[in-house]
Formats: sequence, structure tokens, C-alpha cells
Amino acid sequence: MQFKEIIGQEAIKQQLIQTVVENRVSHAQLFLSTSGSGALPLAIAYAQYINCLQKTDTDSCGTCASCRKYSRYIHPDLHFSYPFFASKDVKLATDVLGQWRKMLLKDPYFDLDIWRSQLLAENKQANINIAECHDIIKKLSYKAFEGETKVLILWLPEFLDKEGNALLKIIEEPPMNTLFLLVANNQEQILSTLLSRTQIVKIPKLPHATIENYLMENHGLSAQQAQEYSFLADGNLIEAKLLVENTQNDHAEKFAGWLRMGYSNKGLDLLAFVDQAASWGRENQKNFLKYGISFLRECSIILSGAEELVKLPPRALETAKKLSANVLDINMAAAIIAELEAAHYHIERNANPKILFLDVSLQLVKIIKFKTLPKGTQYIYK
Repeated sequence: MQFKEIIGQEAIKQQLIQTVVENRVSHAQLFLSTSGSGALPLAIAYAQYINCLQKTDTDSCGTCASCRKYSRYIHPDLHFSYPFFASKDVKLATDVLGQWRKMLLKDPYFDLDIWRSQLLAENKQANINIAECHDIIKKLSYKAFEGETKVLILWLPEFLDKEGNALLKIIEEPPMNTLFLLVANNQEQILSTLLSRTQIVKIPKLPHATIENYLMENHGLSAQQAQEYSFLADGNLIEAKLLVENTQNDHAEKFAGWLRMGYSNKGLDLLAFVDQAASWGRENQKNFLKYGISFLRECSIILSGAEELVKLPPRALETAKKLSANVLDINMAAAIIAELEAAHYHIERNANPKILFLDVSLQLVKIIKFKTLPKGTQYIYK
């Protein structure tokens, strides 16, 4: 992975190169960004640049022995750690290293949901366990095999629970020529003891114009389509790619159908939907609820009279307009969003999905059909 392969982030690239040129590379750095900004590709390109045998002022050479191995993610001094779904056959991150390398070679821009889809995750929760922490310590205790610097790229340290404290000593007093690169999306969820031992590199969202140009050049979108998808993705290249591939259409149809069932007060249909939703698995349930929250926020913009600011894909936009004209008002949309946010919170905390989706379905009937809105105590909205 070379810097030139990374979309945008020119200022960050130059900043990272400068630390190498001036010989002030901090041994433990935290690349902090929102999803889809390119933090993981930047960390890999940075590690490759540091170990490149013929580096230039702007990038690694891409042709030396070190760069060739880095390009296939098989350099013996490049180590990865990441959340995985433990089972009797999967106890360490290295047990799924083949799938990890395959994912990186396919597209280094991915999130936990995409990574999850490559594994037999079922309903398991991702984590980085104590056995993985001990394996990291073991790997980094060895001397560098052929490169100048050993590098550990730890993706999503948010999934390190208190077990992550096992890494504190090696991060604070690392073996010679060892570099820790942590790649995170949420600073608040990282262990404070871990956070205090790293130098934070903040990576901004990609500008809308950068994503628009990427979509037009690489996916053949028209300027108008690229603008719509870029706005909806909000600096997240992963989300923009998913929109192009229409992967959200399924969520759109299911969510609109759920709202229609609530409006029609179709009890049997709602029960069938609850059974279906309960079978999806927690991550898919969370994604569905997140989509619903985003969709209703766009509906709220339409209801507020600012339709020109809505940048939903054409099909979803048509649905949003119909719902806003015939079913929803601004208070109803806000009430449903609150129900979905609460449901998402409880799904993350292992609530029973069947009971949860049944409860939300009944709330939809009360809000959409009978216009009963919660506000301290419930009342009939007129």
C-alpha cells in the first residue's frame, strides 16, 4: 500500500512522511478517524514507507523487496491485530489471517460490518481477547526478521476490554525498533490507560468533493448522482461505495414496509416481520435500525420544508416523499427516531430481539396509526 493509492488526505500523508524524514516517529500512535476516512490504509502505507529500502520524498518505492511483501501483506515484520469472533477453531486473530489478507487485497476500505460478513460470525460479538493480547506481546518480543522496524497495526482498539491493560507495559517500554499503530473510530470507547500512552493523529472526514470525484472516475456516476451519494455518505467512502452497489435498497424496502404495516395496523404482518427481524443476528438488526434512523431524519428535513437539502438515492427519496406527504409529520418522525435509537441501544446490550422488535412495532402502531405520542405521559396528538 503506497500513499498514492489512498483517496485524498494529502495533508495527513505529508505530515506522516515528514515524521520519517525528520526522524521523529513516535513509537505508539493512534490514527483516529470516522469510518471510511482511510485511517487503516494510511497506517499500512506509513508502515511500508518506514521500512521501504528506496523511499523518496513523497512515497515508498513500491518495487524493493520490503515494498513487494508489504503490498501482499506478508512481510514478516508486519503484524495485524483486529476484532474477531472467537470459536473452538478461532482463538487468535492469526487464525483468520488468510481472510484478513484477502479482505485487504480486495479493498482496504472496509468496516466491522463488512469484515463480519467474511467470517462465520453468526450472532457472536466481536472482541480482542486476552489470548490475543498475550500473542501480541509474544510476537513483538522477537527481533525484527528482515526489516528495520517491527510494526503492529491494531485495528479498532475499542474492542479491547480491560484485558487491554496487558499491553500497557510493552507499549510504554517497547522492544527496540517497534512501532505500534492503533486505528480507531471512537476515542471515548478506548481504554484511558491505553489512550494516554499514544500520540493521537486525527484524520478528518473526506471532503464531499473528493468522494464525488472518486465516484465519477471509478464508478462512472453522473455528477448529480455522485453529489447525492457523497452528501448521504457524509465523508464515509465505505458508505458511498455501498450506496453505489445499492446494498441499502433491501433495508429501504423492509423499513418502508414496516412503517406501512404500522400505519395499516396489520397485526399478523407485524408478527411475521418480528419473527423475520429476530432471525437476522444482532449486527444486521443494528444496521437496519441505523438505516431507519437516517431515513427518518431525511424525512424530517422534507417535513421541515427543506427538500432541496435531502440527498437520498432516487428510490428511497420517492418513498420518503410519499411517507412525508401522506403518513408522517415532524413530531411523529421524532418520536419514531427516539424509539429506534432506544432499540439500537438495547440490541447492543443483548436484549431479546423478538420482544424488542415486537415492542417497537406496537409503538409504531400507536404513533403512526393512532397518533399517540410520548411526552412525559402519553397524549393524543391533534
